[in-house]
Formats: sequence, C-alpha cells, structure tokens
Amino acid sequence: MSAQSGDEIGTDIAFKDLGDLPLSDIDCAADDALIRQAVTETINVGAIPLLLGGDHAVTFPIVAALAARHGPLNILHFDAHPDIYADFEGNPRSHASPFARILEAGHATRLVQVGIRTLNRHCREQAERYNVEIIPMLNFEAALVPALDGPLYISIDLDGIDPSEAPGVAHPEPGGLSIREVLSVLAKQQAHIVGADIVELNPARDVNDITAIVAAKLVREVAALMHHNNDQA
Repeated sequence: MSAQSGDEIGTDIAFKDLGDLPLSDIDCAADDALIRQAVTETINVGAIPLLLGGDHAVTFPIVAALAARHGPLNILHFDAHPDIYADFEGNPRSHASPFARILEAGHATRLVQVGIRTLNRHCREQAERYNVEIIPMLNFEAALVPALDGPLYISIDLDGIDPSEAPGVAHPEPGGLSIREVLSVLAKQQAHIVGADIVELNPARDVNDITAIVAAKLVREVAALMHHNNDQA
C-alpha cells in the first residue's frame, strides 16, 4: 500500500480524474444509466474505476456494471449501517438500500460488512436472508476480517469511521472504526480488485476539512492497493 511502499499517484500509479457525472438527483433510472455507462467505458479501456460519492445509492449501478463484465463480485463494505433495507421510507433505491438491490440481482457472491453498529430487526432479517457476513464492532480486531477472493469490490462509506476521525458525514454513529483499523483491513486484501467507491462525504458537516483529508488518504490507499494487487494477479 502507498503508506508502506511510497507509491505516488501520477508517478508510480497512473490515475486519471474523469470529472463529475451530470446526475439529476431526480430521475434515478437515468442517473443509474449514466453511472453504468461511465463504469463500462472505464473498464473497456482497461482501467479500474474508483468512484467518489455522492451517497451510497451510487454503489448499485457501479456493481451492476462490473458484474456484467466480471460476473458476481465479492464485496468488502465499510459502513456504520448495513444499507440492506428492502426499501427505506418507500424508496427501494435510497442510500439505505443499495446492497439489497445488489444481492437480489445476484451481483455479489459474498458480502462482508465491517463497522456496522446500527442493526435493526429488519436489517438483521435481510442479512440472514442474503447470508451477509457482518463483523461486529464489539471487540473488533482487523484480524477478524477475512481476506476475500477476487473479483473484489471495495465500498467505503465514511460514516463507518468513528466521528472523532471523520465528522463530515450525514449520519454519524459513535463507536466506529479508526483510520488505522480501516487501513489494516485493506492491507489484508490480496485479491484482484475490479473497482471501488468512497462515499457519503458531507462537507457541510466537516470540521477543518478533517473528513476530506481522510477521504483523500483513502483514495490514495485504495488506488495503491489496486495497483499492487492487480500487478501480482
């Protein structure tokens, strides 16, 4: 990983910012189509997509596009919330439902969730229904998180990190992961990575850009992990 190897984006790691997608935030189907198209175009040129949210709703069309190319994925998901509601407040495409959509569509073989600390009865039932592997925060250790096989997708919701280290999120939950724990879990992953996202940064709630700095650090670390794992695959 970059913190250990000294890799630099733009020097050791080829990295191209394709800019923002013109999402409407009104027409979900049209927005999903734009995201799928962007991901498909990225993999068509031999690149690996690393997308920045936005809320967690964007993960469903990203994974759908990747699964269409690679088949069902193994997903490593960092979050305070499981995001597996059948629908949330009547919206099946809300930020609280992307993994329900992914699992019911057969886009994931395995979903491992790290950092979860708000699990109600409905979400617990959903997790049991879809065989979701939740690593509890109580007595958490990075060693408890498995190294997943490829094709691997990594999804990082910044509210999975404790608010003391990442306050700039819409739904902060005390008792979360430290940055060091997130990096330790990432460092265990050795499989071929086909894509990733980092989502739920809310600048209006950030403090002295702490969360933005964390997000930028994670972009660098995930990009470095992609670089190293995929070179070795």
